[in-house]
Formats: sequence, structure tokens, C-alpha cells
Amino acid sequence: MIGSTGMAATADITVAGERWLVTSPAPRDAWYELLADDPRALVTQSPGWVDCRSELGGFEDASRLYERQDGRRLVLPMVRRKALGNGRLAAQSSFGEGWGMGGLLASGGVTRNDVALIAGDLVARPALTTQIRPNPLLAAEWTAAAGSSARVVPRLAHVLDLAGGFDEVWSGRFTGGARTNVHKAEKAGVVVERGSSDDHVAAFYRLLERSLARWAGRQHEPRWLTRFRGHRRDPVRKFHLLAQALGDAFGVWLALLDGRPVAAAIVLRGTNAHYTRGAMDVEAAGPTRANYLIHAAAIRDACETGCRHYHFGETGRSTSLAFFKTRFGAEAYPYAEYRLERLPFTAVDQRLRGMVKRVVGFTGPE
Repeated sequence: MIGSTGMAATADITVAGERWLVTSPAPRDAWYELLADDPRALVTQSPGWVDCRSELGGFEDASRLYERQDGRRLVLPMVRRKALGNGRLAAQSSFGEGWGMGGLLASGGVTRNDVALIAGDLVARPALTTQIRPNPLLAAEWTAAAGSSARVVPRLAHVLDLAGGFDEVWSGRFTGGARTNVHKAEKAGVVVERGSSDDHVAAFYRLLERSLARWAGRQHEPRWLTRFRGHRRDPVRKFHLLAQALGDAFGVWLALLDGRPVAAAIVLRGTNAHYTRGAMDVEAAGPTRANYLIHAAAIRDACETGCRHYHFGETGRSTSLAFFKTRFGAEAYPYAEYRLERLPFTAVDQRLRGMVKRVVGFTGPE
């Protein structure tokens, strides 16, 4: 088993006049129950995801289970840097930094009151920095209840509603252009398969290496810098760990042309599906529209396995990404990442990033 839950500690807290029992790390049985009972839950909020984050980067499970006397329960998946401890130097996140969406889980779904509770609890704790990137579908709940003490980082994601099943999504939400491109890929002989073996991960990573080189040229950035950032964010071991820990929830979708992988996508599948990484050989995949066939197959699979939504992930300021995602019927969801900081880490980081981009002549979207 990857990772360790460590020794749990329990305490009583009072927030806004209400008493709650808090246990950290969160007991796994309660965590799994809430993961199954929350209609907006993502695989990135699962214990297996936290275990992989802990295993890969010197982190530990800092999840928190909140229990009220009337039976209301919440879980906040979270990790903390081991070396900095659990006191005034603590650096904790849920999640961001290449690890996707975290935030609260709750039976029946998260409410504004739930968000206000954990925001009040986290503000009262002595951690040096706390970062939360919540589910974009909960933007309204977080905006209304996160409080004024957090630094707000605006973000944009796209999400496709799968209500009605694949036939409804295909005919009523895919644009005509998307359907045409799916048929074009099929006529070109592109075949799509899903798997999670070492070979599937290796095929994805070879395509990712090609994509990093392409992105460097497009962004007017030195190739070594793009590769360094890409490997730091996504070392190949990360995907092997996720495949091992998540089981059938982790899938590599490969588009094959004459038996050769030309495009790939990693899609996580649970209560909701989440496209989290993509890569391709643009010379081979572009003309055949292989990426359209990959997503059509993954969306069909998500519908057939009972997923409620298909998250297309972060879009940022990229108009081309936004255009691609909306062709499948995905809607834009402006939301925010929240950071509680005792020192101005975000402001300093943004200034440093801006300086580096100006030096190298970076021209791509953030």
C-alpha cells in the first residue's frame, strides 16, 4: 500500500458558535463513505491520490474529518510538507501545484456553511501557508463563504454535464464540428484503447516528451526550461504510482494509427470523470483529429459508468483550449484558488515568474 495515514489526533473546535469534532488524518472508512456520497466528488479527492502525493514529494497526509453532533460530516483532503511539521512553519495544500482539485467532500454535497466552517478553522490554525483549489462546480459556495483573509487567485475550467447519457451528449451538446472530427478520425483509421499498464504509461510519457518540445517552441521558451518544469511537475513515476494506487479509476486513453500511439489522455473516473493530462504527436494526430476521438470515447465511457460530469480541467487564458473544450459542449466555470499566507509568498512568486518570463521572452498563456 502506498503512503501511510499516520497517527490520528482528535480535538474539539468551536466555529461560529457550533462545536465540531476534528480528526486528522481523516479515518479512511469515513473518507471513502463521503467520497461515495458526494455527487461532485473527484478522484483527486480520494485517499489514493493523497497517498501518491505523499509518496512522491516528501509530503504527509494532513486530511481533516469534521463531525457535528447532529451527524453532519465533512472531509478536507490535504497534504503537508513533512520537513516543516504541523506548527507555525506548516505548508499544506488541497491541492494545486500540478495535483488538481481538492477542497471539501460532504454527504449530499458541499454547502456554503460547510465552506465557512473549514475556512474559519484553517484561519485559526498556525500554518504558514494553506492552499486550496476547490472543485470549479462549487465556485459559488466558496466565493460566498471562504472569507476575506484568503488571497484569491482567479482560475478558469471547463466542465461537461453528462445528464441524459451519451446519446444526448453526442447529439445535443457536441457541436457539428466535433462530431465531424470524430468521424474523420475513425475514417483515417485511428483506433482508441484504454489501459493502465506500464506500457500505457510509457506510451503516454513518450508523447508528453514530444509535446514539451513543441510547447517550448510555441511559448518562445528554452527547451531545457520547458522540460525541467514539465518533469518537475509530472515525473514518469507519478503516473506509475497513480496507476498502482487508483486501480480502475486511472486510465490512459491512447489513439493508435497503424498500431502507433499518436495521442494520449489521462482520464480519472469515479463519481465524475476528470481529464487531467494530454499529449500528442502533432504531425500525426493533428490531421487525423485523433484527440476528438479520444475524448468522444472517454466521454462515452464516463456516461456508461455512471459519471455525472466530465471535467476538462484547467483552461487558463488559452483561447484555443477553450474553443476545443466548448466543441464538446463543456461550459466555462470561472472559479478561484484560495491561499492563506502568513507571509506574501504568492506575490513574491508571481513577481519572480514574471521576471523569468520577461527574460526568456515567454509568450504562452499562463
